[in-house]
Amino acid sequence: IYAIGDVIAGPMLAHKAEEEGVACADIIAGKYGHVNYDAIPGVVYTEPEIASVGKTEDQLKQAEIPYRKGSFPFMANGRAKALAHTEGRVKILAHAETDRVLGVHIIGPRAGDLIAEAAVAIEFGASAEDIARSSHAHPTLAECIKEAALAVDGRAIHF
Repeated sequence: IYAIGDVIAGPMLAHKAEEEGVACADIIAGKYGHVNYDAIPGVVYTEPEIASVGKTEDQLKQAEIPYRKGSFPFMANGRAKALAHTEGRVKILAHAETDRVLGVHIIGPRAGDLIAEAAVAIEFGASAEDIARSSHAHPTLAECIKEAALAVDGRAIHF
């Protein structure tokens, strides 16, 4: 018996169920099926939007995982200013020793769209430095993710 989605533990998210469905089908077909639950983003469609993926600071503290954080406010981003949506920020939590991205939290414009980059980073074990070294088009809201990654080491450029 296999089960996915709302009938098993975890958040009731359509995209979580989709990942579980693909993994389930793979297992039934004799292939490797896996879901990385840390890489499943959550989004709250409010104004401003809220999105997160991975661990929270509280979870890292409880697990005694050493971490560093970097954050960058939308008010320092040109595109957010042009859109007149400058409320909120991007926060990146990275392992203190390996720099691996452990969690990303966004409150602000298009957070639900921006979180996809963070989900990919967590899925593939990217470091904050990997994000910081990646070119982000200008002017875009996504630059806030790069700036937050730079801020993990105190290197944000525009704030």
